[in-house]
Amino acid sequence: MLRSGWSSVTTAPAAAAGAWTPKMAARGTEPLVEDDDDGEPLGVRRQRLRTVFISDVHLGTPGCQAKALLAFLKAHPSDRLYLVGDIIDGWQLRRRWYWPQSHNDVVQKILRRARKGCRVVFVPGNHDEFVRHFVGHQFGGVEVVDEAVHVTADGRRLWVTHGDLYDGVIQYAKWLAYLGDTAYELALRLNRHLNSLRARLGLPYWSLSQYLKHRVKSAVGFITRYEEALAAETRRRGLDGVVCGHIHRPEMRTIDGVLYCNDGDWVESLSALVEHSDGRLEIIHWAHGRLLEPADTPTRAGVFPG
Repeated sequence: MLRSGWSSVTTAPAAAAGAWTPKMAARGTEPLVEDDDDGEPLGVRRQRLRTVFISDVHLGTPGCQAKALLAFLKAHPSDRLYLVGDIIDGWQLRRRWYWPQSHNDVVQKILRRARKGCRVVFVPGNHDEFVRHFVGHQFGGVEVVDEAVHVTADGRRLWVTHGDLYDGVIQYAKWLAYLGDTAYELALRLNRHLNSLRARLGLPYWSLSQYLKHRVKSAVGFITRYEEALAAETRRRGLDGVVCGHIHRPEMRTIDGVLYCNDGDWVESLSALVEHSDGRLEIIHWAHGRLLEPADTPTRAGVFPG
């Protein structure tokens, strides 16, 4: 199925643009591709997106949902792919080596997409900060940059950054960040056991770490300050919006006139930010990719106000 098992939030473009007619835009139709670069049979039709933004994949950790990401990438071909940091988890790999075949498959898929003409831009984060030593270089067609400005089809200028430079803990108390990372890994381990039991009981997936993030007052305050800091810096730069990751919380909203987009993660949220051919932005939740979660009927959230 083209879009099975997903829900989304969208932003309406400021003005339609691109190589299609107003009638097509009104119908919401998009260019379709007949096959993929993975040897799938001809006749498989999927929508081609203008841009896909993903972050916080954390390849190299047991929590990474690599198979779900691979399925998402196969179902969503694009002209541009932004890797918005923490794609590889260097912190965890230094502690313990973990690299199954599915993680190789994701890397190969990204490189294959670059070879086929997709522009792939890698903006490193704090977990793959070692890649920042190679800013300005290309690897297999993948551009490595500190940050980027993406111009949407309707002319909006979006600052693309992982966001860790606006996290006070990362900048001024890195030891605390390492401690928090260890605690997060422990929460994910507990989560896997808990949800294995819930699945056997026929209950849906439930996230302990997400529950704590939303319930603990200090965590909610941190997220709010993080979002506001990025919005303020975006406004100072004279840009229309920001695309970031880092906090594993997919979100798209306007903060003091600035469009704030967080593309989420591929550990728990299984989400990405995508741009359609007319410049419309949408957060896609790839819910059916989680093995422990029963398949749901596809749902669409409300349209995000422009």
